[in-house]
Amino acid sequence: MLSDQSKKLLAHPQALCNIIRRIVVAAGDITLQYFDEAGMDESFYTNKSDGSPVTRADIEAEAHIIEELKKLLPDVPVVAEEAYSRGEIPELSGHDYFFLIDALDGTRQFKNGDAHYTVNVALVHNGEPLIGVVFAPARGELYAACGPGTAIRWLADNDNEKSIKVRRPPHGGLTVVASKDHGQSQQMDDFLSVHKIAKRISMGSSLKICFIAAGKADLYPRFGETSEWDTAAADAVLRAAGGIITDLNGRPFTYGKHGNKFINPEFIARSQDLAL
Repeated sequence: MLSDQSKKLLAHPQALCNIIRRIVVAAGDITLQYFDEAGMDESFYTNKSDGSPVTRADIEAEAHIIEELKKLLPDVPVVAEEAYSRGEIPELSGHDYFFLIDALDGTRQFKNGDAHYTVNVALVHNGEPLIGVVFAPARGELYAACGPGTAIRWLADNDNEKSIKVRRPPHGGLTVVASKDHGQSQQMDDFLSVHKIAKRISMGSSLKICFIAAGKADLYPRFGETSEWDTAAADAVLRAAGGIITDLNGRPFTYGKHGNKFINPEFIARSQDLAL
């Protein structure tokens, strides 16, 4: 049951999005304390039980986000990557809203000094991402949205904010974004073979989806496992900018698949104008 305070905040998604933006930027500042373009000191990270790396930046930034969200909306559950890996999994049944957090998306790139990592926070409502904030601290670049037509890109260096939207597929060929670690495969090559491709860009983190939302790329096919906290925030931005993420059968994404351990199906992110 939501409190009156929570109902009031949730009734004003733009104001709530602005508050979440400030929380995410503060978390990004925490990660910058550990970021080094020459690569991270090995004493700052370890490997989780699944072999994936986790850093002090992940843990401290996530703790900050959770603390602030709990102050803001104490009766809205929070699903966060590192907390989840420790077995801290909230009960979502009976809740229309919940948060999905990845406090440092692109940890492998982060520890190697790659500036493309992001801080991601999404508010999900009835399975759909309502609010999304994606911040790339080392790039000073933030994307946010809270519904159709609200997608923005903000640059820290000049405090410039502008509306963004997906572009129409260029006649000269598509720009494809792909993961640095998972972007090369026969399945990918077979999928792209039926499209006219002008350029391929490899990068980590949810920036790939945001690049499509900002009209800087057209297509992101992902063949391989991802988690809901990897995509939800950028998905909210992409939807608001006129794009879509679907599974390989064309079904739009939904979130809160608790019984499926918050694992996404393989997917395709694109402008809705791009026919597949």
